[in-house]
This record gives sequence, structure tokens and C-alpha cells, in this order.
Amino acid sequence: MERVYLTTPLYYVNAEPHLGHTYTTVIADTLKRYYRSEGLEVFLLTGTDEHGDKIAQAARDNGMEPKAYADRISAIFRSTWDQCGISYDHFIRTTDAYHQGTVRQILQQIYDAGDIYFGEYGGLYCFGCERFYTEKELVGGKCPDHQKEPTFIQEKNYFFRMRKYQERLMEHIRSHPDFICPEHYRTEVLAFLREPLEDLCISRPQSRLQWGIPLPFDTDYVTYVWFDALINYVSALQFRGEEVFRVFWPKAHHLIAKDILKPHAIYWPTMLMAAGLPLYESLHVHGYWIMELGKMSKSLGNVVRPLEMKERYGMDAFRYFLLRDMVFGQDATFSLEAFITRVNADLANNLGNLVSRVLAMQQRYFAGEVQPLGADWAREDQDLRDGFARAGSEMRRHMQELHFHRALEALWAALDHANRYIVQTSPFVLFKDPAKRARVGEILHHLLEAIRAAAQLMSPFLPETAGRIRTLLNLSEEAWEEPPSWGQGLTPGHKVQPPKVLFPRVEVSADS
Repeated sequence: MERVYLTTPLYYVNAEPHLGHTYTTVIADTLKRYYRSEGLEVFLLTGTDEHGDKIAQAARDNGMEPKAYADRISAIFRSTWDQCGISYDHFIRTTDAYHQGTVRQILQQIYDAGDIYFGEYGGLYCFGCERFYTEKELVGGKCPDHQKEPTFIQEKNYFFRMRKYQERLMEHIRSHPDFICPEHYRTEVLAFLREPLEDLCISRPQSRLQWGIPLPFDTDYVTYVWFDALINYVSALQFRGEEVFRVFWPKAHHLIAKDILKPHAIYWPTMLMAAGLPLYESLHVHGYWIMELGKMSKSLGNVVRPLEMKERYGMDAFRYFLLRDMVFGQDATFSLEAFITRVNADLANNLGNLVSRVLAMQQRYFAGEVQPLGADWAREDQDLRDGFARAGSEMRRHMQELHFHRALEALWAALDHANRYIVQTSPFVLFKDPAKRARVGEILHHLLEAIRAAAQLMSPFLPETAGRIRTLLNLSEEAWEEPPSWGQGLTPGHKVQPPKVLFPRVEVSADS
């Protein structure tokens, strides 16, 4: 069986889950569900990153010890993903004992191989990023992410001979076009690697920071947060057993936002090379969600919380907007107005009305009982079937490129076709003629098949909605797992349920 290993970043526990965290996690969950529907075995990893300066500071600000603070925020992340229906297979914390053991083992291995050395370094340090910057990396003398001038720090530390692997990494990226996707991020990394690569400072003195994993070869120092956190992708699999690691690691696909491109595209592969481990298969990089009023912040009151969105509008509505309105790899704008417009137009009007109209007619005309299909189908019946077959084919093609928005566009084009089919065939008019009621039964049977096909195609994207439609169609889970051919999914005499509202229209108000 073909396997896929999907990972989100480990989310830093200096803040609770918000829109950015949710998007990465939702695309990971969608991919897992999609790959499973295609017959692949999938392992999805997520978790929390809990060491470093920022966590120690956040704990102090909250009057807590770092571990107690990390326990609280990590539990919030896990609970949030559970309540959002995220189907992860393993939740890792960098404070887990097995992870710390793997980090120390790899550090010792690289140190013994001579690729870690002790030296003195003076550089510009951003406490927000917890790393040193070169002058070239700054924008107007400030950290590009935090818009603050870094602090000059000079101290003795341990360094990883990252530059030793620079040429090897460049060659790998050039010879593996899908190693970093989309293409413009691959180009960005190659441009960075054309400049001499500095060795990576991988420790912090205990005199400045105690909250970290002590180096196995010098306990006066703790491990740099990235050299700790990145190893989670290996430690989580190894914790599940060497066989799990052996079969899944060669199929590792990391999903990240563009702000952590450099650690994942440069630090991590060179670390793997030094540790004698195979590289991951691909790194998939997405853009930022830009708030209509600017960057998300508590002071502006525009932080988007996943559980608040779920409670107000439903998780599938939120998922749909995130997947439909961002082009993977590019930035996108989030506004409540755009969200409500999308929900009302696509979910309430298009999908919701289609399901309600068809089930209502099935109840009104045939007491919910599916009618037989004739041997000879009309041209419009064949076109409807072909439209959904084409949607399935297009969705598979788009999902190979992680074009979630295009996949959903393809499916909604088929739903548009189904709505036009109702107008074209006019079952509500035909039923007035008793001689044509058998044809009405055929039309509604085709429409029920369209709804079944749509629900199965949308299940990785909108799992709760697909499940509700399955219930309305009164189909068993067994019948759902093996999608039958058109016309075979709903046999004559099968009874479907009366309609229920899938997506109520969202009325725009001041407190929407």
C-alpha cells in the first residue's frame, strides 16, 4: 500500500490557536482525508513547540513556571483540534521525554562526527524569532517578521557546520523540482544558497536561558529551539516504532507557512544529512492570511479563533472559506464580509438549496421512495453524470498541486450543472401530467445520484456536511466507503429522508 506522512509545524505555545494555525491544520486534515479516499495509508502529525526564550517570557508574564504554562497552552491546542474534528494520528510536544531523548541522541551523533564545534560569535539577535540575523536579511535594519531592531549579542556557543552541506543541498534541490513547492519558494531558497552559508548557532548558555533541552555533551548549554523542534518529525515516528519510521519517513510531506521557510528548507535538510537520515520528500509552503484591517492582533480585536467561528457558523463553513479563498502559496485576505458572502452564495444557495429542493420533491411526489431509471437515458441525464465524473477527475488533478480552491471550483461547477438540470428538466411541471410521472422519478433519481456523488467528492473538504448528506440519503457507511457507479448507489424502493437545512443563510448584522 502506498503511504503518505503529513506534518504541520509544531505550533509555538506563546499564543492560543488562531487563523494561521487553523489554516495549516485544516489543509493537513483535508489532505489526509483525500489521500485516504484514494486508498493510501496516511499518518498525520501535529503538536506544540514548547522551549525557548519566548515561552520562558510568556510564562513569566503569566506568573507561571514554563512547564506549567506550556502544559496549559498545549492542552488548548489539542482540545481545539479535537473539537474542530482534525483527524491527526499523533500529537507531539517538545517537552515529551521520548522527543528530548531523540534530540540528545542526534546532537551527540552529530557532535561525535565532528560537525558541532565550540566557538564565539557576535551577531544581531531577534528575540521574537530566537535567531541571529545577518545585515542582508534585515529590512531597514529591522527583523522582517517582527519589525524590531535586533539586539547585538556576543557570546560563546556551539555551532553546527551547516555550510559543509551547502553544495549537497543545492544539488538536491536542483535535481528534485518538487522538493520545495510552489516553485517561487524553491527559487527563493536557491537564491539564498548562492551566497555563502554561515554555520548555525545551535545552543544558548544556561546563564541566559534555562528553558530548553540540555546539550548531551555540555549541560551548561541548552539546545537552540529550531534544532530541537525540527527533530519532532523524526522522533514522533520513531516513538511509534522503527517499522513505522521505516515505511512512513520516505514519504514525508511538511506543510508550513512561508515565515518558517528557511529553517525547514535549509536548517532541517542539512541536519538530516549530518545525522545520516534520508531527506523528506517535499516541503509545501503557503502564504499568509492578511486581515482586512491589517495584521491580526489582540489590541485590534481582529484575532480569528477557530472555535468561535465553529460555534457561530459551523466548522465546515469555516473550512470551506479557508480552502476556497486562498490560492496555496499566495497570501489571501480574510474579512467577515467575504466569509459571509461565500457561505451564503456557495453553501446556503447552491449546495444547500439543491439538496433541499431534491429531497423535498422526492418526499412530495414519491414519499421519499427512489424510483427506477429507464434503460434509455436522455442526453441531459448523461450530461449530468458526465459532469460529476469530470469534476472528480479535475479534482484529482488539482489536488496533486494542492490547488484546493481549484478542486472546489470543479465540484461547484458540477453542482451548478445539477441546479441547471432541474430548470432544464422541470420535474415540478412534468409531475402535473400523470403520463410523465415516471420521467419525474428518473429525473429525481439522477439528482439523488448527483447529490451522493457530490457528497463523496466533498467529504475530504467538508466531512461533517458529507456525513449529514449521507444520513439524509439514508446510506450505510459500507455503501459510502465503496462509491458505486452512477445509477447503482440508490436502488429503486430505497427511501431517503425529508430535507433538513444544511447551511442557514447568514444575515449580515453589526455583530456578525
